[in-house]
Amino acid sequence: MNLAPYAVCAETSRGRLHPEPEAPTRSPWQRDRDRIIHSSAFRKLQYKTQVFVNHEGDFYRTRLTHSIEVAQIARSVARALGLDEDLAEALALAHDLGHPPFGHAGEEALNLAMKPFGGFDHNAQSLRIVTLLESRYAGFDGLNLTWETLEGLVKHNGPLRNPPAYIEDYNQRQKLDLGTHAGAEAQVAALADDVAYHSHDLDDGMRARLFGPEDISHLPVVGEALKAARIASLDVPPPRLRHETIRRVIDAMVTDLLTETRRRLVKLAPKDTDAIRRAKTPVVAFSPPMAEANQVIKDFLSARMYRHWRVNRMTSKARRVTQELYRLLHADPSLLPDDWRARAGEGNTQRAAVIVGDYVAGMTDRYAQDEYRRLTDLAVSG
Repeated sequence: MNLAPYAVCAETSRGRLHPEPEAPTRSPWQRDRDRIIHSSAFRKLQYKTQVFVNHEGDFYRTRLTHSIEVAQIARSVARALGLDEDLAEALALAHDLGHPPFGHAGEEALNLAMKPFGGFDHNAQSLRIVTLLESRYAGFDGLNLTWETLEGLVKHNGPLRNPPAYIEDYNQRQKLDLGTHAGAEAQVAALADDVAYHSHDLDDGMRARLFGPEDISHLPVVGEALKAARIASLDVPPPRLRHETIRRVIDAMVTDLLTETRRRLVKLAPKDTDAIRRAKTPVVAFSPPMAEANQVIKDFLSARMYRHWRVNRMTSKARRVTQELYRLLHADPSLLPDDWRARAGEGNTQRAAVIVGDYVAGMTDRYAQDEYRRLTDLAVSG
């Protein structure tokens, strides 16, 4: 495929922190994608919450299935725009690596517990995983991903004016141009994330019967999709109507994204990737009406799903488990497994805070619950 002049190009890549010979059969971005897929952090996403805790049902999205769905959308959009779809896919697959167990509830709890020591940020944790915590290679820590993948990972939501501590520290080792936008492929991955989680949370919310088709019929984009699905799917069971609706929501969002992005590209007329990075505003974007519709959908999901009493019960328990795990282990690192204990050092210190944060953030939902029982229940052996 011929790439657009503003696509990220392998021939002009800024390379890897630790130089390696190029792979004979794969581009640098394909190699990055493969390293992400084979990482232990990626496998753990299978048992990390998106909204519903893993044991609540086999059909709800997890961080892993969400990441795969984001990657599918990102590839399609990148291909339509003449971008490097392998890089877009790698960024989509890596964007959630730093999330702790129990979804946003776990992240909020861990951030609150770590506040005296700098807090917790899942984007910084993603960078920490791929540059430090993964230990698979003899010659370096992390995955030694390309500069372009690391740039896209930390800047997919835009320039970083006040970066978290680890991103700022890493930037001293390998400059990531934190003050500019990321390349278009990273911007595509960020918007694909929005498309995926809005549409699929609507799907999971209806599957869980937190709300029904009539409750979403007033929503912009969603209501039109529901109406069209009913016309096209007369006398079909409710699950098929739900799938038909969500399919149309995704199509409407992606179509709008492509239309608005092409309009911005024509206006900017970028000659190369750096022109995308230097632009005052993102090049990949929804139109203003679609951005407004997305906010309405987000507000609906917040009120009717994320704050539903059934979800509230789960998130309350998740926060308590996460904070108590952190508190116990930070106060007494001798409770950690041997390899972690040696790195944590003395309790209640900055060093212990960071290492315990890594340990807790790396847990799956199930492991966090088991570890909590092992630390707090006398009847459960360690």
